[in-house]
Amino acid sequence: MPQPASENKMGIMPENKLLLNMAVPMIVSMLIQACYNVVDSYFVSKLSEDALNAVSLAFPVQNLMIAVAVGTGVGINALLSRSLGQKDQDRANRAAMNGMLLEIASGLVFTILGLTLARTYYVIQTDITGIVEYGADYLTIVCGCCMGIFLSVLSERLVQATGRTVYAMVIQGVGSVINLILDPILIFGLDPFPRMEVAGAAAATVAGQITGGLVGLYLALTHNPEIQMSVRGLKPDREIIGNIYSVGLPSIIMQSIGSVMVFGINQILIAFTSTATAVFGIYFKLQSFIFMPVFGLNNGMVPIVAYNYGARKPDRIVKTVKLAIAYAVGIMVVGFALFQLFPDVFIGLFEAEGEDAGDLLAIGVPALRVISFHFLVAGISVVSMSVFQSLGHGVLSLTVSVIRQLVILLPVAFILSRLRGLEAVWWAFPFAELFAVSLCILFLLRVYRKDIAPMKLDSTVQTNG
Repeated sequence: MPQPASENKMGIMPENKLLLNMAVPMIVSMLIQACYNVVDSYFVSKLSEDALNAVSLAFPVQNLMIAVAVGTGVGINALLSRSLGQKDQDRANRAAMNGMLLEIASGLVFTILGLTLARTYYVIQTDITGIVEYGADYLTIVCGCCMGIFLSVLSERLVQATGRTVYAMVIQGVGSVINLILDPILIFGLDPFPRMEVAGAAAATVAGQITGGLVGLYLALTHNPEIQMSVRGLKPDREIIGNIYSVGLPSIIMQSIGSVMVFGINQILIAFTSTATAVFGIYFKLQSFIFMPVFGLNNGMVPIVAYNYGARKPDRIVKTVKLAIAYAVGIMVVGFALFQLFPDVFIGLFEAEGEDAGDLLAIGVPALRVISFHFLVAGISVVSMSVFQSLGHGVLSLTVSVIRQLVILLPVAFILSRLRGLEAVWWAFPFAELFAVSLCILFLLRVYRKDIAPMKLDSTVQTNG
């Protein structure tokens, strides 16, 4: 099998050029993913507020599913990049094959849950018949046919680990284009397709995911020569799985906490009015256009940091992290400005035809303006937590996430809802983010002293020697 003729670009290309080279395709793919996330809600909102609420309330389950897929992928990516940086080809191959096993097994679990518990999930939250019926249809399809998203994430991480982020962009792009085309056709009906309403949004989503997954597998198996995969390698390796989950499991738990947080906030909001939960769902869709580029930046940064950690090049790690934080903060400041200037325009996109959007705007405009204050520091937190994961300190990321979302955000939101009403709930988000960024800075200093500084010292000793 072909072997790399020289060191991978992640060890030699100038850091700024490398980060942009790795991150720009991922940022584009994440923006495409943001469109993917928003388009369902946009078209569904034209049906009714119940339909919009049904899709919004599905978010915690979808987020949990994505948490497992992406968290496992983070572990795969970190182990692959470190192994390639250490020139350990056999270990890299075993990481790829065991990663495939884990993603497929996870997809099967969610398929079973989606086919059996979708309606129960909605009945627990509300007795509004329209939301329950729409929601059960949506979630049964999205979870019951979820294997595509697990294969897509696996494929993206395999090509990202070797620096082929353009392929990851293609994988995301193919799935998103399919979804964008099919959404209005299946939701509203266009001959020869019947009008499926919310179920059509779900069908379009899974069709895009499955297509992206198949394209991704093809690219990972045929156009990624630095990782050699074979059927014989499809056997569990306890040591490899342990290494994948040492980074991946904290990431899974960390992202799953987001599902708990959203579920909890929805319960606080729905006690006031179902329109408030619709606003929160809209916010989560809209904020993806701000956060997804930062996540794309992170996806480009992680293999660089992990590779150079394996190759023991501390200066490249430090410079890459500094650049990533600077770019992330810049993106988030732009997002803050947009949310401050145009909240009514953004909320208006989700106005249901034939319904009065007055309540939606009255609740949504101040909500977007208040929540967006946390954008000003969130870029530091997001990049920092990815740095911890890429260096094998997933527990630090988990700690930040638990404190931010469960220890601070949910309790503060509940207290504010009781003391000052609905308008005050939104201030819990910037309040919690300030705690998160403070912890991240402390943990970054700790990781630098523990992992990076000793490598610098070793390099100095070798040079003098």
